[in-house]
Amino acid sequence: CPLSPCQEDVAQLKCRLQKLRALTRKAKLPVAASPETCAALRSRLEQAQALEAKIRQRRAEEKTSEPEDKAPAYQRFHTLAQDGPPGLTLPYKYKVLAEMFRSMDTIVGMLFNRAETITFAKVKQGVQDIMHKQFEQQHVGQIKAVYPASYTLRQDNNIPTFGAGMKRSGYQLTIEPVLGEEEKVDGRPHLSASRLLERRKVFGRNLVNLVKQHHKTFLASLSPPLAVPDDQLTRWHPRFNVDEVPDVVPAELPQPPVVDKLTTAQEVLTKARSMMSPKMEKALANLALRTAETGATEQEVPKAAASPAGTPSALRGVSQSLLERVRAKEAQKLQALMTRAPEREQRLAMLARLPEMARLLRTVFVAEKKQALTVEVACAHMASSYRTTLAPGEMEKHLRLFSEVLPDWVSLHPIRQDTYVKLDKSKDLNVIVERLSKLIQEEERL
Repeated sequence: CPLSPCQEDVAQLKCRLQKLRALTRKAKLPVAASPETCAALRSRLEQAQALEAKIRQRRAEEKTSEPEDKAPAYQRFHTLAQDGPPGLTLPYKYKVLAEMFRSMDTIVGMLFNRAETITFAKVKQGVQDIMHKQFEQQHVGQIKAVYPASYTLRQDNNIPTFGAGMKRSGYQLTIEPVLGEEEKVDGRPHLSASRLLERRKVFGRNLVNLVKQHHKTFLASLSPPLAVPDDQLTRWHPRFNVDEVPDVVPAELPQPPVVDKLTTAQEVLTKARSMMSPKMEKALANLALRTAETGATEQEVPKAAASPAGTPSALRGVSQSLLERVRAKEAQKLQALMTRAPEREQRLAMLARLPEMARLLRTVFVAEKKQALTVEVACAHMASSYRTTLAPGEMEKHLRLFSEVLPDWVSLHPIRQDTYVKLDKSKDLNVIVERLSKLIQEEERL
């Protein structure tokens, strides 16, 4: 008999359910992978493992190459951020040391004038309160190395500490300023404010002289080497990194005496060695003397001269004599730059602006259609057209420099209360610019 519509729907649903169950069983069965697929997966896994090993190795190399105590950028590039004309600037750490000396000298002067015993504990607390920086005995050693005649240092005991956390009988580092015989008040030595200022200047000069020694070593390592007298040096070499100057090596400070206390077996053996026979002691002394002579001989042997730096690949094929002439000319130019006075540098900077200002000045006179203009009017027009901002007073200095170096082209005429500028517009501007360029080159050679 034919099925009813409801029974037909049930049969269709059962058929679909059976198909779904069959597909589910097939999906659960493991798929047999081909050998080619296994080999490709294995090679990709090996590549991933090799890349991971390289990444770990490179990270480890970067960690080892980076210095642990790398200074912050504001210290490493301190000289580049200084405002003002270049000169004999000090590195950041030397400026901090100079400020430490100033603070230490102030505290020492106060305690010395009050006839107090100056200990390092008192000075340390005072300097740290002033500078908000850590102050240790290492800094005292650096100050002593820079300015040896500043203080007399010694170890004293039985000094009252007044709660400084140290035994009264313990040794402490005491500090005493070195003064002249004439510096006395009421028959007692006195550290005056003028003397403090003088000592600060001496310390600053010593720091500059210390940097000059490193700068002289740098100049001797150049190719060709340079030699600039210290009294003529007004600025550092452009490639001399001031902030990479090494720290001041601290001077040796007096140490408290060591009291022999035999508490271990090793100390007992060391003490017993001093009780050996005179013959054995003489033999050991001769051996030590021969060892010292051998070490001194090895130190006296000069090191082999370093081979000159090779010629860069970009300069291969260029005549060696031409390279030497170019290097000598560059060295001469840098030497002149390092010995140039600040006034001379300011004049060269003004001369370098004149070629561009010459075009502006001629344009102003052509636009105004006048034979002469007041200095105020000419300066105002030139200042508004110049590429950088210059004060009217600075622009007037350039006009006066024009009248000094080119009197046949620009002339100044004071009439009553005003000063007038007169320009010879008949002269060729290109000739004027060429004359200025030659003048700049001549000034740079001086």
